[in-house]
Amino acid sequence: MKDAVYANPFESLGPFAFNDDVASVFPDMIRRSVPGYGQLVGGAGLLAARHALADSNLYDLGTSLGATALSLSRHVRADGTRVIGVDNSSAMIERARGLLIEGRTAQDRPVDLVEGDIRTLPMHRASVSCLNLTLQFLPMGDRDLMIKKIYDATLPGGILLLAEKVTFDDADHAQWVQEVYWDFKRANGYSELEIAQKRTALENVMFPETPGAHESRLRAAGFETTRVWFQTLNFMAWIAIK
Repeated sequence: MKDAVYANPFESLGPFAFNDDVASVFPDMIRRSVPGYGQLVGGAGLLAARHALADSNLYDLGTSLGATALSLSRHVRADGTRVIGVDNSSAMIERARGLLIEGRTAQDRPVDLVEGDIRTLPMHRASVSCLNLTLQFLPMGDRDLMIKKIYDATLPGGILLLAEKVTFDDADHAQWVQEVYWDFKRANGYSELEIAQKRTALENVMFPETPGAHESRLRAAGFETTRVWFQTLNFMAWIAIK
């Protein structure tokens, strides 16, 4: 379905939420809103295949409709691995179950979907954890704890794949990249009203940080190696290796 969530003017615009309206159009929304999203998802599977360890868990934290979880299940061939997708949105989890059944091939590993809060989810024996555009929706005070929790649950040699929308310390750079990003959304058919209303809805829900802030947090948690593996405009992704 086409994303038209913000196509008409709202008398009272509430905060953005991953509800039924968003879940029903999410594939179109994410494709038209995140440059390079397909590469992010496919790349996560390829990196997971390289670093996944036998008899370990592969977590997709904030799985939404399960695209990254499916990519992990498709690419990883290490023996005894289990793919676990977690999201706190019942609407997302419900639709993800159907989409994973439709999209899964006979060669793909099963994906266990869990409805719950990633901050309280028990994690253990992780060799791959994905936070794909998820950390930015957590309160600032919870982010250090979330990354440290992932690090503590990760086996030596395991990885965290972190993808985020970012901002930049330099004000001119930040403004320029934001304006080019809006051009990207216009080119994908979003109207000025849609862009403005969604921006307002996200203002008190999503809080991007600078690349330096993310890299400092990863190092502080204990990850010895961090590398940027993807960037398009103001979207970046890192691999952090324990």
